[in-house]
Amino acid sequence: QVQLVESGGGLVQAGGSLRLSCAASGSILGINSMGWYRQAPGKQRELVAQITSGGRTNYAESVKGRFTISRVTAKNTVYLQMNSLNLKPEDTAVYYCRVAVGFTAYWGQGTQVTVSS
Repeated sequence: QVQLVESGGGLVQAGGSLRLSCAASGSILGINSMGWYRQAPGKQRELVAQITSGGRTNYAESVKGRFTISRVTAKNTVYLQMNSLNLKPEDTAVYYCRVAVGFTAYWGQGTQVTVSS
């Protein structure tokens, strides 16, 4: 079993910045990828950013150049830096951490990010 603990969400004004963290523990040998998804009210959950075990990254078009995903392998932790001056009200959503171990995906409980204009 894999446990994911997310932190870093909150309320921020447009132009502010946030960093989300997700720490994985448990049966985590063989992590293939770690990433972040988000779900806004009335919308489907969507990929925000993903990083593979080899360090390759993939971003949604809507966040390219604004958000940065990174991971510290030794800590089994993935981060999502949402940069200042670039956060928009449309980034408001519940952000979920997702970790793929082998062929199984695990999800965090979600952390709310609210960007006010």
